[in-house]
Amino acid sequence: QVQLVESGGKLVQAGGSLRLSCAASGFTLDLYAFGWFRQVPGKKREGVSCLSNRDGRTVYKDSVKGRFTISRDKAKNTVYLQMNNLRPEDTAIYYCATSLYGDCRSTEANDFGTWGPGTQVTVSS
Repeated sequence: QVQLVESGGKLVQAGGSLRLSCAASGFTLDLYAFGWFRQVPGKKREGVSCLSNRDGRTVYKDSVKGRFTISRDKAKNTVYLQMNNLRPEDTAIYYCATSLYGDCRSTEANDFGTWGPGTQVTVSS
């Protein structure tokens, strides 16, 4: 069974750091591109970052460039999102998902297929 499960979200103060994990089961990372998304109530789910396992290409939303880093651990079949210098506006439910295209040509949620249930990140000011 193909499954993604996020973890690592919690309450943190502004300026702090978190590392989110996305554990994949039922398939291996190598042929997929993975995206991290976030969503707050009443707003559209937005792409935060993407990692293509085919060529190692990474993509970041402008507001997180220089603060967030996406990475993978093939041995653990897990994708990570390291988040530094967190801001209150980073507060959201964070999701990971696999790209339908197998690469990072798009960071629109409609272009991603398998999704995890999400993990809550709350940044206090």
